Amino acid sequence: MQNPIYTLAKIAEILNADTKLVDGEVIIHYLVIDSRSVLVPENSVFFALSSHRNGHEFIKDAYAKDIRNFVITEAKYVNQYPDCNFLLVNDALAALQQLTIYHRNQFNLKAIGITGSNGKTIVKEWLYQLLAADFSIVKSPKSYNSQIGVPLSVWQIEADDTLGIFEAGISSVNEMDRLAEIIRPQVGILTNIGEAHAEGFSSKKEKLTEKLKLFAASELFIYAPEYVTEVNTKDLPGKKKFSWSSKQVADLQITTVEPIEGNCYLRAIYQNAEIECMLPFKDKASIENGMICWATLLALGYTPEQADQRLEKLSHVSMRLELKNGINQCSIIDDSYSADISSLAIALDFLNQQNQHPKKTVILSELFETGRDDMDLYTEIAELLSQKKVNRLIGVGTHISRYADLFKFETQFFNDTNAFIEAFPGLQFNHETILVKGARRFEFGRISKLLTQKIHDTVLEIDLNAMVGNLQFYRSKVKPGVKIMAMVKAFSYGSGSFEIANLLQFHKVDYLAVAYADEGIALRKAGITLPIMVMSPEESAFEAIIKHRLEPEIYSVEILNSFLNALSDYDFDYPIHIKIDSGMHRLGFDQPEMDALSGLLKDSARVKVQSIFSHLVASDAAEHDGFTGQQIDKFKSIADQLVNVLAYKPLLHISNTSGISRWPEAQFDMVRLGIGLYGFDSALANNRGLQTVMVLKTTVTQVKTLEPGETVGYSRKGVMPNGGKIATVKIGYADGYTRYFGNGVGKMLVNGHLVPVIGSICMDMTMLDVTGIDVKPGDEAIVFNQQHTIMQLAKDINTIPYEILTNISQRVKRVYFYE
Repeated sequence: MQNPIYTLAKIAEILNADTKLVDGEVIIHYLVIDSRSVLVPENSVFFALSSHRNGHEFIKDAYAKDIRNFVITEAKYVNQYPDCNFLLVNDALAALQQLTIYHRNQFNLKAIGITGSNGKTIVKEWLYQLLAADFSIVKSPKSYNSQIGVPLSVWQIEADDTLGIFEAGISSVNEMDRLAEIIRPQVGILTNIGEAHAEGFSSKKEKLTEKLKLFAASELFIYAPEYVTEVNTKDLPGKKKFSWSSKQVADLQITTVEPIEGNCYLRAIYQNAEIECMLPFKDKASIENGMICWATLLALGYTPEQADQRLEKLSHVSMRLELKNGINQCSIIDDSYSADISSLAIALDFLNQQNQHPKKTVILSELFETGRDDMDLYTEIAELLSQKKVNRLIGVGTHISRYADLFKFETQFFNDTNAFIEAFPGLQFNHETILVKGARRFEFGRISKLLTQKIHDTVLEIDLNAMVGNLQFYRSKVKPGVKIMAMVKAFSYGSGSFEIANLLQFHKVDYLAVAYADEGIALRKAGITLPIMVMSPEESAFEAIIKHRLEPEIYSVEILNSFLNALSDYDFDYPIHIKIDSGMHRLGFDQPEMDALSGLLKDSARVKVQSIFSHLVASDAAEHDGFTGQQIDKFKSIADQLVNVLAYKPLLHISNTSGISRWPEAQFDMVRLGIGLYGFDSALANNRGLQTVMVLKTTVTQVKTLEPGETVGYSRKGVMPNGGKIATVKIGYADGYTRYFGNGVGKMLVNGHLVPVIGSICMDMTMLDVTGIDVKPGDEAIVFNQQHTIMQLAKDINTIPYEILTNISQRVKRVYFYE
């Protein structure tokens, strides 16, 4: 069969939309839901979705990217863009889903649907590796499994595809029915049911029941009995069922799980016979996901021998882009484990978020197993790189090299990775952002190591997706029209500088705030164009503040006069922010100073008040609600008095992170989001609804066995009366792991075990009591993560998460992950 052709008029018919068409015959290939991610605008239609932000607000941005086709729900935009095509519908998300349901129904495609709480994406990617030799496979890019991600995944189906592998994730009831209709899986796979996204369900049973709806019409259902204990076996979906378990009787009953030199040997009973396989992994999650894949191969009719041969060749799947510091002041985006068109587009979007360097380079291997003609494939890649304004391409592989003429910008080509490595000393990489993206067989990890600065074995990992999730969580609490100022002071609470600011700018926060001028200057030099408020402006820095168009907080008459004197005769309406002291008693104007302040502002045309703000003292604490109410009233009274003097209305803001959560009436015109971005809000029980953004980890340097009575560390404070085993790890107080954690106060996770610190914390090292645990040099030690939390660390030494985060020293390398 041929691929269906969708004209805009045809899409209007499918959606039963009201239309205003300039050209109904334009052919649509791309569905766009983000105005920043446009490939071929003339063949794209933009869906103005409304979730945390009203998608109609970004029609202007999409129009600027040359998109002229829109699906909207607000008719007022039709007359604003007379040269555009508009489809008017009741619900833009429902329209997106309806279009992809229609598209799915044009193909008699066998589909595998995967859902669960954990492991969906890894199982999908491994099944792709296991089945690619037998099928032309279309699959969800990365972890596109939401109400939006699933339709975008299914839209990729083409006539040549013989198998689809799609994952589906939900966060509340009544979401799965639509996804089931879009995917139409004949084979269903249930992965581990854990606590992820549990807040949208009243119970684990409700969550499981909703997920199982994906497989209501499936021919085959693959599951572990221990995953489905909350429902009756007779209520399980699937005309045919295939079970697996390492704990009870099942169709695939796994009897032996034996680690062998970094691998895992499995033995099982299947069809009354003993079978075996080897997985090239040893961690618990990978073994469980490997068992699911083993069961799936057998359930699909592969022999045990075939399954064993394929499973032992599984390779690591990195689902996250890594942003690292590179040689010669470069930034390296490491995506060296996979290469396909969908993930390339995602990686290029992330590349375009980076503004710290003017030059953007892509090191790309040729692509395999696409099922497409090389000319068509590399023509599309060339257009994609041009669209994303890539400055230089380094292509690796004989196939991509044959099509060098398609790339109309700076290029170099090598036949293989070894040839690139041999030429590396003569290649120039300076002050640029470099995306390294290669098919697995090209072993681009070797290239990434050449480009990346040596990483100290103690690393702070920052999950940028989690940070975006937290931003969206607070956006959902903010009233329409209220702006968001993101706090990036103190090196973004220890997490980074331009790396975090780039992300926030890309996701359209309205303002950034830093503590000191040098922080703001660094962001300007890294290409950040958002307005930046400086909260502690030094008089000596006024010249630099003005030069870099930073906006100072003004907290006294003296500092206002000094800033006015620093402005030239040609500066008018320079933006400033007025701080009111409503009860913090740290900085700010109080009531007696308002007449003097009003007089200065009224008589000066050199400055313009961008905002008037104050700071809540205890917005998280119910026992201080009376005082918080007084602060809000006092701020409003003083702000109103000041606004009456001005000939314009500045933005008003007082809410911090906890204020957003507990005081919706105090949102005014803008809120200031700080520690909540990083996953902490003392107004939320156990930070419910927020995601863990940072993981601090180190490695074991040496393991020692001590005799009874021997001591550990300085001043012999670590005593082992019964002897035992210690592990030395590469983190100390110079890294920010304070000496307060010494002598059993602090704990770290090593190979799944929470082990105590023994002895005093050294400058560069810490010793752990690992008696009774299998530990060797090179093993990972987790200082904090989502299980062993910063909240617990802060509690252990009687402090707050802010202090833990901001104490992590700059010699600890930051690695940023983006999915």
